[in-house]
Amino acid sequence: MGRTSIVLGVSLLSLQASSQTAISLSGSDWTLSNPSLNISCPASLPSQAHLDLYAGQVIGDPYYGLNDFNLRWIALNNWTYTSAPIAGLERNASSTWLLFNGLDTFTSISLCGEHIASTSNQFRQYWFDVSAPMASCSGDPILSINFGSAPNIANDIAAEPGQETWPFGVQQTYEFPNRWFIRKEQSDFGWDWGPAFAPAGPWQPAWVVQLGSSAVYIRNSLIDVYRRGQLNNLPPDQSQPWIVNASLDYFGSPLSDGASLSYFLVDSSNHSIASGQLDCVNITDSTITGVTAVPHEDLELWWPNNLGSQNLYNLTIQLIDQKDKILATVSKRIGFRTIVLNESAITDEQLSQGIAPGNNWHFEINGHEFYAKGSNLIPPDAFWPRVTEARIRQLFDAARVGNQNMLRVWASGSYLPDFVYDVADEYGILLWSEFQFGDALYPVNDEFLDNVREEAAYNVRRVNHHPSLAFWAGGNELENLELALVLRNAPEEIERYLAEYEELFLKMLVPVVFGNSKSISYAPSSTSNGYIELNFSLPIPIVERYENLTPGSVYGETDYYNYDPTFAFNYSSYPIGRFSNEFGYHSMPSLQSWRDAIPESELYFNSTYVQGHNRHYPPGGLNTTNYHNSSLGMGEMTRAAQEWYPTPNKSDSVANFSAWCHTTQIFQTDLYRSEIQFYRRGSGLSNRQLGSLYWQLEDIWVGPTWAGIEYSGRWKMLHYGAKDIYQPVIIAPFYNVTTGDLEVYVTSDLWSPAFGSANITFYDWTGKELNISAPTTISIDVGAINTTRVLHENTFDTLNTTGYNYSNVLMHMETALKGQLPNSNETRTFYHENWWHASPLSSAALVDPGLELSYSNVTKNFSVTATKGVAAWVWLDYPAGAVVQFDSNGFWLLPSHSRDISYVVKSDSTGGDWIEGVTVESLYNNTLP
Repeated sequence: MGRTSIVLGVSLLSLQASSQTAISLSGSDWTLSNPSLNISCPASLPSQAHLDLYAGQVIGDPYYGLNDFNLRWIALNNWTYTSAPIAGLERNASSTWLLFNGLDTFTSISLCGEHIASTSNQFRQYWFDVSAPMASCSGDPILSINFGSAPNIANDIAAEPGQETWPFGVQQTYEFPNRWFIRKEQSDFGWDWGPAFAPAGPWQPAWVVQLGSSAVYIRNSLIDVYRRGQLNNLPPDQSQPWIVNASLDYFGSPLSDGASLSYFLVDSSNHSIASGQLDCVNITDSTITGVTAVPHEDLELWWPNNLGSQNLYNLTIQLIDQKDKILATVSKRIGFRTIVLNESAITDEQLSQGIAPGNNWHFEINGHEFYAKGSNLIPPDAFWPRVTEARIRQLFDAARVGNQNMLRVWASGSYLPDFVYDVADEYGILLWSEFQFGDALYPVNDEFLDNVREEAAYNVRRVNHHPSLAFWAGGNELENLELALVLRNAPEEIERYLAEYEELFLKMLVPVVFGNSKSISYAPSSTSNGYIELNFSLPIPIVERYENLTPGSVYGETDYYNYDPTFAFNYSSYPIGRFSNEFGYHSMPSLQSWRDAIPESELYFNSTYVQGHNRHYPPGGLNTTNYHNSSLGMGEMTRAAQEWYPTPNKSDSVANFSAWCHTTQIFQTDLYRSEIQFYRRGSGLSNRQLGSLYWQLEDIWVGPTWAGIEYSGRWKMLHYGAKDIYQPVIIAPFYNVTTGDLEVYVTSDLWSPAFGSANITFYDWTGKELNISAPTTISIDVGAINTTRVLHENTFDTLNTTGYNYSNVLMHMETALKGQLPNSNETRTFYHENWWHASPLSSAALVDPGLELSYSNVTKNFSVTATKGVAAWVWLDYPAGAVVQFDSNGFWLLPSHSRDISYVVKSDSTGGDWIEGVTVESLYNNTLP
């Protein structure tokens, strides 16, 4: 393709002055090369080397088979991106600049054959004045960007004399070592759910910017919306007016003292809400900042999913010089909301309500505490240029439909592009965001800190205007894991590493966050015990609690993983905290997804290729000669399936593989539901638990992972199970196998009381009603964000005395409560049902439920009927080539009962033929030969 492609793609920022032109460098008129390997192929920007080599048929699909191992040579070599001659540039421009929104990671940049600069941070925005080389350039300029091998450079940095070291066993290593020395996506070096490609390339857009005399270009901006008097991490006074602080980052000619800022605020229908001048304007050689109070009588608040409407406004900021000439215009979509992480001490009023002493750890939206329901978001792809807005919309829609209101943007991936926050703003998905540090301790030399400071400031300012931004955490598992490992392995050195930790995550990052935003909360680590003091008169306002705990008190948030399946469903082993931000167990993806990733001959449980896609193994990393050591994760899934469910034993090997995959998904769903029920019940207990975010929302590729949504977008059973148990009102059983105590609780996260009844009935597997106790109808009154116990039985008394066999006893629970969703005046009925079985399903007296499946061309619904017995874990499956979301799946069904199931098609390459391939099975069918 000729140079015309870039000229036609020129992005003239029409809202800026006519003396400013930004020529987009995005497009396909690039070349990727490595002379030492004799490779040269067409390339694109944004892109990464693996993607262009794949598009040029130099390599096969990086995700297929064992290519993660086979293609390591790409990460271990340098790659050069070279543009075609850049046409359309002015020769008489006062200044010319290069602007890069993301270079991954180590580069040497040349223009017109002249070295311009080097970069060393994937997450920073870089801009360079190239006026001098442009003036001496003959012909249209050519841009060259050489990308160094990140794994090699990380190793070189680690080997420098006097380099920082850490005690043995502290740093979590995966495929490549030394990731903590460089500012690159940490999971690019491998993680326990994904591959290690360590890609390189211009992963974000870039421009050539030309400016006339006295012109400026806005490269980034900060919009901060908060209540007057608001301070970070503290609940604000909701009666105070809204304050808007705007700060524009620019390059070009220095602004004169007479420059000013004006604003225009309109609603989503473009109706004017407010306008005027910003006050207290402050000008430096790189920023201009102003502030104003916004009349708030007509403003509607922004709320998360199922808590109210996602009201959004468009804010335009104009930069005007002293002669009233508009120099630049910036438009942002904003929402008016306050979101606070409350870590304050438990008050006397809370103590009087029965809440355990200690500290809070929950979120408050617009002055209301709420129950956070959701999961953890990992990078959706190993190659970010493949992550499109359409893909994020499908993913976040699944979260929204799945009754989730918060996603934790896990640290050790990447800071999210703006379009991801835009979608979250629309869908009401709060994004708990983290700086990109995780499962390691980091250097604190001046060069590293300065690099991170620029990274943090750019990203804090870039995304702060989004109402979906919920929180900033310094990183992942830094206190509960990394500092704990130091204390375990080298207790004599804990003071040194604690001081280094605080240097980065308190002394450096706190001023970046608090200095740029009053509207957002910050904590140095997830997970932690919270702070012991928040004092804004101190140089560093946050004093962390660490292990300064008082017996009987409850602090902070928890995570929980236990891969001994004999502990599964034992709720006495689940952690007690104020919030749960991670928990889970891995499962296999579907047969349809496996067929996209490995050869047909490898479709068996412990095949070389299946194990090659399993990354849950002891730290140290895999390679092409030792990937069979990945049996740890495979063994854990196998033992869990055998412990709790009938073992698949189908004569057809591929069908048996599919059945094993399905059984691991049943266990995963069963376990997550157990934990979510437990954490949600805590909202009404002394620990006042107000959040449950499971690990993890989605897959980065095809492999055994903790995900609920596969790489293709197909829902695993987990996402259906989470959707059900995240409903506003649920009924849930809790069984203590040691004491025989069986309790049933109804839990509500509504903001007002709900009233209704529950029905509890015992059955055997044929569907016969058991005379254990009379069918019980119980009146229920459950308070706001609360729980109430509706049944307490002892099975040793009820089952042992009646003579029923534990393997043939089931309990069915259903509830119907009237209540109102938050910020709604409409009263509705909330239904939920659940099941309990007295013995593990591996020893249950299953019967053939006689499932029948039908489809109506009129209603466009499927219908499933159980004709003979109780159907456990009913599953509608569909063929490859489509992504379909059923309104329910993975459910239980009483005999002589039917369920109608609607669906939404998210993608379809079958022309609708997938409908003919839909099948239904239950746990019983999954074990048939």
